[in-house]
Amino acid sequence: MPQTLSSTSMFTPCGFSPHHLHPPKEGDEGGLIFQDGNLTSASLDALIQHLIPTADYYPEKAYIFTFLLSSRLFIEPHELLSRVCHKCIEQQQLDDPVLDKARIRKFGPKILQLLTEWTETFPYDFQDEKMIGCLKDIIHRIAPCDEAYWKKMNQLLQTLNQKLAALNHGQEGIVKINAAVSDKVVAFKSKPPSIQREMMSVCSDPYTLAQQLTHVELERLGHIGPEEFVQAFVHKDPLESTKPCFSEQKKTSNLEAYVKWFNRLCYLVATEICMPAKKKQRAQVIEFFIDVARECFNIGNFNSLMAIISGMNMSPVSRLKKTWSKVKTAKFFILEHQMDPTGNFYNYRTALRGAAHRSLTAHSNREKIVIPFFSLLIKDIYFLNEGCANRLPNGHVNFEKFLELAKQVGEFITWKQVECPFERDDNIIHYLHTAPIFTEDGLYLASYESESPENQTEKERWKTLRTTILGKT
Repeated sequence: MPQTLSSTSMFTPCGFSPHHLHPPKEGDEGGLIFQDGNLTSASLDALIQHLIPTADYYPEKAYIFTFLLSSRLFIEPHELLSRVCHKCIEQQQLDDPVLDKARIRKFGPKILQLLTEWTETFPYDFQDEKMIGCLKDIIHRIAPCDEAYWKKMNQLLQTLNQKLAALNHGQEGIVKINAAVSDKVVAFKSKPPSIQREMMSVCSDPYTLAQQLTHVELERLGHIGPEEFVQAFVHKDPLESTKPCFSEQKKTSNLEAYVKWFNRLCYLVATEICMPAKKKQRAQVIEFFIDVARECFNIGNFNSLMAIISGMNMSPVSRLKKTWSKVKTAKFFILEHQMDPTGNFYNYRTALRGAAHRSLTAHSNREKIVIPFFSLLIKDIYFLNEGCANRLPNGHVNFEKFLELAKQVGEFITWKQVECPFERDDNIIHYLHTAPIFTEDGLYLASYESESPENQTEKERWKTLRTTILGKT
């Protein structure tokens, strides 16, 4: 059913691997607790210190991603970067009238690398002018030691601005599409063929439609920042101030838009099935979407697959018994079995692991595609968040929890970076985004108009809907 409410080099080929965070060298600041060689907990101050590079030390990429992802539960990104820069100024004596150029030439590339990784992986953080201010300030302080730092800063900012511009352009496009759709989510007063073009008149090939759905999925996934998975579940930190981070807004608009897309696809499938007047045509539409769903499964597009199955399982569709009697349902039952929720979606999780393994050994982008059933991914992350405390009884940050969170989110980041290998068809994609869809009441009315109510409850609902929607008694 429809759902309600979520730099490549930083990840190993098999996704994010958190099990290589080794104890700090002698002389590093204490407060870090390790177990079996893995960092499990620490004070927030110690974790911040562990992030800060020196002339002789650079944090591991796995640690950088995990801490930048999870730290926003305790401290806003601009405050974190401010503290990092302040400590760098202090430790490298960047306020001294005479700088130790030899030492800073060792330190400079490392702080630039940290800032580069931050901007590449969490670009949305740098929509905040305070972040840009901190970034420029620290580079201005080291630039007198090497003129190349100016050039590197400009390159970094140019790349960041291009990435943000592309992301913002994509967001604006999604907002426009959603605005256009909101005007069309109406219960139609009748269902003549002239209401809209039907899907099969726009795209009659299930393979092509599955490929265009994959385009839409990857495009929308590309706008979701890894931080949105954390910001969706922000609570007040009991050891910090009285307000949680991101109290004004959770900054999860891309995640929420993606869930809305899933719901739209469910209703679009149901609308396309309920609209035709003849049961033979309705049966053909059902079989068409079964073939689309099967191809989505073969591609590795599990989100569209589940949306299509959910649309076909909506009550206004599933009650069309005369229509379903004309459908060859064997393929549909196989797909339903793959997405069966039994055993916490055991069959789906097995198929997902298979697709993930195929992606690892892939020789082409076609084989790399893994688009997870998104609402289940959000649910998994939610239960991970709710099932483990952010802080331990001694006040330490529960870093072991955030390693697991980073593993799940990091794998998703790897999947969303795949370029869609299929040729784009703007006409089909425009239809997917803008075709009118029935509301739930509209679906029920269309269903009853297609196949008469079978019991008194259905008859009464039909009568009510005809009155409220059609103005008939």
